[in-house]
Amino acid sequence: MPIALVTGASAGFGAAICRTLAANGLRVIGCARRAERLATLHAELGGRFLPLPFDIQDKAACEAALSSLPEGWRDIDLLVNNAGLALGQCPAQEAEMDDWEQMIATNVTGLARITRLLLPGMVARNHGLIVNLGSIAGSWPYPGGNVYGATKAFVRQFSLNLRADLAGTRVRVTNLEPGLCSGTEFSEVRFKGDQARAQAVYEGVHAIEPEDIAHTVLWLWQMPAHVNINHIEMMPVAQSFNPLRVVRKGE
Repeated sequence: MPIALVTGASAGFGAAICRTLAANGLRVIGCARRAERLATLHAELGGRFLPLPFDIQDKAACEAALSSLPEGWRDIDLLVNNAGLALGQCPAQEAEMDDWEQMIATNVTGLARITRLLLPGMVARNHGLIVNLGSIAGSWPYPGGNVYGATKAFVRQFSLNLRADLAGTRVRVTNLEPGLCSGTEFSEVRFKGDQARAQAVYEGVHAIEPEDIAHTVLWLWQMPAHVNINHIEMMPVAQSFNPLRVVRKGE
């Protein structure tokens, strides 16, 4: 039975991905900081789910957690780099440096670290799929997106560069780039617990839902082994593109 490892598994996309993969024949290692959330998911999914609590920002914790995997759970077939966050939406000149550093530590360094720890095994087995959770923010700038968008641009380019390095192997890499998504803690975290502001983001909009992302990850996994989907950009039909802004004299 193939094994998936999903980061950020305690809520939102991660929890939905764990449920969907477990329901479709995979054993799933769920990684997140909140051990109690992983325990709840374990109670729901049973023996097909292995909780692995650690902080992706902590190098030693990452290495220790992956080294602690029991026999029979170590050969990862599918890595879903889902853990990530946005903090704040202020203009760059007003943003908190601590917020920038935390986004980089999670979205860039943490993702790269987990990939580097698991990739040699995939290459040695000549088999595997890495799905990185990027964002349309990695391609399309918006006011207040500054460092968050930059971290997702890293994820996009890192995914493509992995493909270049992995040419000649059967290890696949996809960057999955969602647009506006509800049913997660994303906006609540971004606006630091301001529920009213977080809820206003999705007001009157049928946004993408965690299950949509989970089903897309499953589809990627079920593609034939000779097919690599480089990236998928997903938006709800309610979201589209704006004209480029022009600032007039006097504005």
